[in-house]
Amino acid sequence: MDTHGCVRDAPYDYGIDSIAISCHLWYLIRMEFSELLEIIGAEPVFETGMLLAGDINPADIRRQLSRWKQAGKIYQLRRGLYCLAPPFQKGNPHPFLVANRMLPASYVSLQSALAYYGMIPEHVPVTTSVTTSRPGYWATPLGMFDFRHIQVDLLEGYQWVDLGNKQHAYVASPEKALLDLVYLQPGGDSFDYLIELRLQNLDRLDWQFFERNARWIKKPKLTRAIQAIRKLAGEEEAFERL
Repeated sequence: MDTHGCVRDAPYDYGIDSIAISCHLWYLIRMEFSELLEIIGAEPVFETGMLLAGDINPADIRRQLSRWKQAGKIYQLRRGLYCLAPPFQKGNPHPFLVANRMLPASYVSLQSALAYYGMIPEHVPVTTSVTTSRPGYWATPLGMFDFRHIQVDLLEGYQWVDLGNKQHAYVASPEKALLDLVYLQPGGDSFDYLIELRLQNLDRLDWQFFERNARWIKKPKLTRAIQAIRKLAGEEEAFERL
């Protein structure tokens, strides 16, 4: 018996064919994982569709992915979305990139974006995004991901952000992250709530952003919140132009 558990130089019997087949299957699985590594390359996460080129049975791919998952070689993030597990990863997937891939037509916002920009001091353990799709929550080996529903006409104000290590994601601007938080948080326009956030670096805000997007803040709740934020920032200008 060799190091792979395959019998060598054994007398022939009716079980040797099944042993040979088992060894052959073990060899194929090992090679298929090597091919997976070549296909994935430096991609932080991958979808099942990346593996379906050519004359391939999708059911076979799903079974193989299940085997690799059970063997601890890959993580399943949601149905159809995976990433390599250590030590096979070529880099740590950034939570913002993962969030974008977890649910297309979404962008990272609220406290997650505010912490990223240094607008609040706390570490945020859950990556929160907004989407026009149904809200959802996933707990994965790469972290926790929360998706909040927002109206279609408010799905703006985000940008393509370079996260380093050749990774990118759609993230709300600091101004839009604040608006999203106020809009989705009950009582988010209250001065007490905004104080509890311990907002900082407010001098970095682009106050013209609110004027350029006046239609968003015609909502009384958002107008009240921006007035309170201006007060916290030492900005006493009124919003007569908005």
